[in-house]
Amino acid sequence: MFLEIGIVLIVLWLLGFSFAPFGGLIHILLVLAVISIIWHFVAG
Repeated sequence: MFLEIGIVLIVLWLLGFSFAPFGGLIHILLVLAVISIIWHFVAG
């Protein structure tokens, strides 16, 4: 489940580069995606 959330957040992060006003939100999404993927592998 966390892997899917991480993938979705990374896709949203990549799409977010086309929307410049949301600069801070873009990086928050990236951090959340990385945390979700790491949690997926740790919790396993």
